[in-house]
Amino acid sequence: MAGDLKNRIDRLRREIRRHDYLYYIQNQPEIGDRQYDELFAELKALEAEHPELVTPDSPTQRVAGRPLGEFATVRHAIPMLSVDNTYSADELKAFDERVRKLLDTTDYDYVVEHKIDGLAVNLRYEQGVLATGATRGDGEVGDDVTANIRTIRSIPLRLADGQAVPAVLEVRGEVFMPTKSFVVLNKARAEAGETAFANPRNAAAGSLKLLDARITATRHLSFFAYGIGEVSQVPAPDHYRTLQWFRKLGLPVNPHIRQARDIEAVVEICREWEGRRSELAYGIDGMVIKINRYDQRDILGATGRAPRWCISYKYPAERAQTVIESIAVQVGKTGALTPVANLRAVSLAGTTVKRASLHNFDEMRRLDVRPGDTVLIEKAGEIIPQVVEVKKEFRPAGAEAFPVPKKCPNCGTAVIKDEAGVYVRCPNPDCFGMLKERLRYFAGRDQMDIERLGVALIEQLIESGLVKTFADLYRLKKEDLTALERMGEKSAQNVLDGIEASKTRPLWRFLAALGIRHVGGQTAEVLAEHFGSLEAIMHAGQEELQDVEQIGPVVAQSVCEHFQ
Repeated sequence: MAGDLKNRIDRLRREIRRHDYLYYIQNQPEIGDRQYDELFAELKALEAEHPELVTPDSPTQRVAGRPLGEFATVRHAIPMLSVDNTYSADELKAFDERVRKLLDTTDYDYVVEHKIDGLAVNLRYEQGVLATGATRGDGEVGDDVTANIRTIRSIPLRLADGQAVPAVLEVRGEVFMPTKSFVVLNKARAEAGETAFANPRNAAAGSLKLLDARITATRHLSFFAYGIGEVSQVPAPDHYRTLQWFRKLGLPVNPHIRQARDIEAVVEICREWEGRRSELAYGIDGMVIKINRYDQRDILGATGRAPRWCISYKYPAERAQTVIESIAVQVGKTGALTPVANLRAVSLAGTTVKRASLHNFDEMRRLDVRPGDTVLIEKAGEIIPQVVEVKKEFRPAGAEAFPVPKKCPNCGTAVIKDEAGVYVRCPNPDCFGMLKERLRYFAGRDQMDIERLGVALIEQLIESGLVKTFADLYRLKKEDLTALERMGEKSAQNVLDGIEASKTRPLWRFLAALGIRHVGGQTAEVLAEHFGSLEAIMHAGQEELQDVEQIGPVVAQSVCEHFQ
């Protein structure tokens, strides 16, 4: 009797998994919702009567019963690198030239995929059963969101029966919210008096980071697998065949993935989908282009942040028309004064925009931007709104040009122009505005990634005199923080834990975080790799720095001046 019961439960699980595969992967359901619900209800009832027979990979175990207190972290066995961007066919062809030179052959092909506006995750299967699901995080460490991943119906809890599965298989992919689900969710939030999500990516990311998986389960997230992480046995010699193998395992793979024999075919595919974006059930902001063969990927390798065998092609930014209500000046981390347009609120690429960059005062004069002007704005790289055109025919009478400031708006120090005469700078190293931006940049996710150290706390630390340099952050004690407004012991400890964790960041990230003029992440990587230690960089002369490949005289001088 017990054996018959277990066999019935096993058959129900296999049948439900099969119908999940037909519905979510093949898009060819064989039964209706009512019949599916009857199978599911029978399985649920049998498991309730015999809890000793419940297994973690059962279809009934997708949704956890209790909220989590916080997310644990997961260190990725193989880093989840970011992807460099291109914005034109010429840039794609330049990428192809670099690939051809490094491979020293023309015998290679590409795979072209949609760049879906979602959140990258890593799914780890052990013996064919989903063990963990983690966000990309900083590429090396992500959040353990397994409970939420399990609620996504298109993700199998157990890989397909009858297939040879490696003991360990990590699947990389994108969690996203389909457009229809996004519209339904925002409508429900509006009716409940809650704030709407700005775009599907924010909705997907927010849903995946909820501590209560029961809420995530109502958000109707989707997933496409697009790559492989750690694996005990590589399933195929190339990417395209791996994706076909994923399908056999029951993993969802985007049906629009295409092979391209050369870069001309890649460009053609990118242009085709630029005009067909509206046909899709989800949002894309470009295409991702990957070298197909794994052995050639190994030859190409990667920088510290991105693979050399992969590039994205971003579609042109959307534009919107609005009015400049005023122009303000902000002080950056190097003291550069930047004009910023305060706008009449306008919707652009799924977000509400109220401010836009004017780059610098020379650009502001070139565009002849004035308060009261009607302007076109777009998002640079889909991130930073910027003014790109002035509609002078709508200019109001009496609109005056905005003057270039003679004094820093934060500290009142007389400003200077940089060597090129483009940027106006505050020369005061103790300027509040400059220090705030330097600390904000230093603590940012792409630099030292100090959790809980936001702008409001940075302002408090500066105003209280506790922090005047980066080093002061690492001298903070709990009693220093608890003396600040709205800072309890637990919050203070969280800040100190974040500061302590930042001590493990690699040298190049620390170097980039210092905010040295002309030294971004890529240059910092070059310096760190060449010199190997901060001390060696600090004591290097200008000529020694210039001898490093990719380091020119301007960067060398800037580094020397910073450490003098």
